[in-house]
Amino acid sequence: MNHSPSSSSSSDFSASPRPLTAYGWDDGWQAEFAPHAERGLVPGRVVRVDRGLCDVLTAEGTVRADTEFVVPRDPMKVVCTGDWAAVDAAGDPRYVRALLPRRTAVVRSTSSQRSEGQVLAANVDHAVLAVSLAAELDLGRLERFLALAWESGAQPMVVLTKADLVPDPVTLAHLVSDVETAAPGVQVLTVSSTAGEGLDVLGAVLASGTSVLLGQSGAGKSTLANALLGERAQDVREVRDSDGKGRHTTTTRDLLPLPSGGVLIDTPGVRGVGLWDAGEGVAQAFSEIEALAEECRFHDCAHQAEPGCAVLAAIEDGTLPERRLDSYRKLLRENQRLAARTDERLRAELRRTFKQRQALGRHMMERKRGPMRKP
Repeated sequence: MNHSPSSSSSSDFSASPRPLTAYGWDDGWQAEFAPHAERGLVPGRVVRVDRGLCDVLTAEGTVRADTEFVVPRDPMKVVCTGDWAAVDAAGDPRYVRALLPRRTAVVRSTSSQRSEGQVLAANVDHAVLAVSLAAELDLGRLERFLALAWESGAQPMVVLTKADLVPDPVTLAHLVSDVETAAPGVQVLTVSSTAGEGLDVLGAVLASGTSVLLGQSGAGKSTLANALLGERAQDVREVRDSDGKGRHTTTTRDLLPLPSGGVLIDTPGVRGVGLWDAGEGVAQAFSEIEALAEECRFHDCAHQAEPGCAVLAAIEDGTLPERRLDSYRKLLRENQRLAARTDERLRAELRRTFKQRQALGRHMMERKRGPMRKP
């Protein structure tokens, strides 16, 4: 088969990549890809990224590609698992030449002081938040994950793993109720990967589209992924007895096809869940507080001690847990601080760019004038 740019086969290839349909390829992606097809490139989905190289699933199979030509200055635009890419039709090595615009992206802030975002997964439909019932519930951390998930544009879902470790149904019901209170509008499902409980329901939800597994180390993500895949695709390690924390098992983000349909991205355990420009995500994670705020007497009510505050009234009558309001305030403050740091970073970059242009302008003027003659 001739894959040269001048051949019509490249266009045919991109017009009917049937193997990609199971990975989410649709008419919308095909329309986005049309300009790249005219250049003789072929579409593929990034299933793994590793040190400047990535595995890309194309219609002819998985190929190893170099990302040299799509290394941007903005870390938010680096190649990520779940991306749709335009790659060379042939060659050794092949190169990723462009990425299609992302429909959704799970983004967190990096742990560095540079105020940058890190994309954990791209083009995701379902964000599955794995929470282990083997440890005490940390609702504040869950709310942080929910804000991250809502901001991504994906539909969040909470999966309480290791449900077999809570044999008492009354205790389990209380735990589920606590999580449902912390996750309004989000489906909450209890699962036991070892006993097989809840897997059929979860598999049915994930059978369409792309899903990503998020959670701390030890939450049972890799075990859950293996159960959904029906094979040991991911390594699993035991949780440490000393502190109940998990050890990083998954070290890369892998996109894997599910036997019942859909694809799954398993991610490494996330210790720090810093928000990145997640104002909308916080609002959706605390939708009941946002709804109550609409009923406050003052439109700029801070829910501190203002008269006619519907939020404080809900706390007084017990319909809103005070813990929820405290968590809401905390995440709002964090997001605002990050936005302020990001704005300062952008201003610093603009100042640096301006100085560079000034220096270049002086250099060009000196070249135009020629060397100064000594008197």
